[in-house]
Amino acid sequence: MTHAALFRHQFWGEGTYELAIEVGSTDDARLQAVLDAVWGAAGVEGCYGHKDREPEEQETAPRTVAALEEFGHLLGRVRLPSGELVVCDVTAVRGGDDSGDWLAFGVPLSALRQAGAEFEDGPYFRSAAADAWLAGIGRDAYREASFSLGLIGWSVSGLTDAETLGGVLPEKRGMAYLLPSGGVLRYGAVND
Repeated sequence: MTHAALFRHQFWGEGTYELAIEVGSTDDARLQAVLDAVWGAAGVEGCYGHKDREPEEQETAPRTVAALEEFGHLLGRVRLPSGELVVCDVTAVRGGDDSGDWLAFGVPLSALRQAGAEFEDGPYFRSAAADAWLAGIGRDAYREASFSLGLIGWSVSGLTDAETLGGVLPEKRGMAYLLPSGGVLRYGAVND
């Protein structure tokens, strides 16, 4: 197995390239529906709670909101379009009374680099291939559990929200967007 698929060989602290989803409510059932939809759309293998142990060294965790809150994340492995097996994680930020929940599905930058992902030169840390792959996961997940907004890029969770965008794909550089409109999920990527 390559290093890209090993939990302990990742530099988790440098962030993930992610699909961050504004769930649109703070309801556990709603968050669970989006978690299940994303996990299935991505084809994630396994479900674990510990980054410091390989899957064969730990028990599987249930793929639930309760386990997500207990561990602070859920981990698995997923195949990139290139066929490379890499680690992935899912995190959630609960909005409480102030805003809705966010769910982020991502792959550590270290795993993407080890798998040979290419990133564009310039001030924005972007990968067209990762954007397209994550947008496809978002589209498939949206069919199972609709959501308010999807942001794609490096550590983009919560950088804007659906209310602020008002249904308009922005011209902000550095991320791609999945924005629902009239039951259709529109995709936009702003490049240099």
